[in-house]
Amino acid sequence: MNPVALYNHEPLTSAAKQHQFDPYEMNGGTSLVIKGSDFCVVASDTRQSVGFQINSRYAPKTFKLTDNAVITASGFSADSLALFKKLSQNLEWYKHAHDKVMSTPAIAQMLSNTLYYKRFFPYYSFCLVGGIDEQGRGVAYSYDPMGSYGPEPYKSVGSASTLIQPFLDNQARVGHQNQQIVQQSEISLESAISITKDAFTSASERDIYTGDFLEIFVIKQGGVTVERVDLRKD
Repeated sequence: MNPVALYNHEPLTSAAKQHQFDPYEMNGGTSLVIKGSDFCVVASDTRQSVGFQINSRYAPKTFKLTDNAVITASGFSADSLALFKKLSQNLEWYKHAHDKVMSTPAIAQMLSNTLYYKRFFPYYSFCLVGGIDEQGRGVAYSYDPMGSYGPEPYKSVGSASTLIQPFLDNQARVGHQNQQIVQQSEISLESAISITKDAFTSASERDIYTGDFLEIFVIKQGGVTVERVDLRKD
């Protein structure tokens, strides 16, 4: 024991220090998918942020994979971009090996396998895949970071998903839920786009991580079209 330390009332040991490295980061943003009888709508905002800081007002979260399939993801932006690059490489190799483009259901399975392969150090990405199948019908799939997935008629993921998902559930043209008297029918493309715009416009007023621009991808038999809509900038 150091008598000088006791005399000067100095601590005998220094305070414990914690050294920590976190490989993940939540960059906010929201994504959505709605499928129809012969189309699929995939949409996401473009804001990338950390906490109360906006890194970029235009950082796309949705990418075209083929003329029949689109992928979108929320979560850690770097992991999502790495995942998109990996999928694009696999699709290119498949095309050269088989002389054809991979179908949307096959892309959905490939994404599940890719995520599961990285399950011990997973991509921190919450993915949605939307498109049309080989019969021209709309299809949509949602994923967790481990690769578990399933078909969905509609789905929202991301920071504003708790606002958008109940809204979709309650729409007579989408979810048909919580309504006693409703005439159920297939949603039209115009209605899906209109509901998507309303959902993101409302969510951007309540969620600071969603905003700036909305990109709407429409997948039909003729290919993929993109529409950009302004959202709240603050």
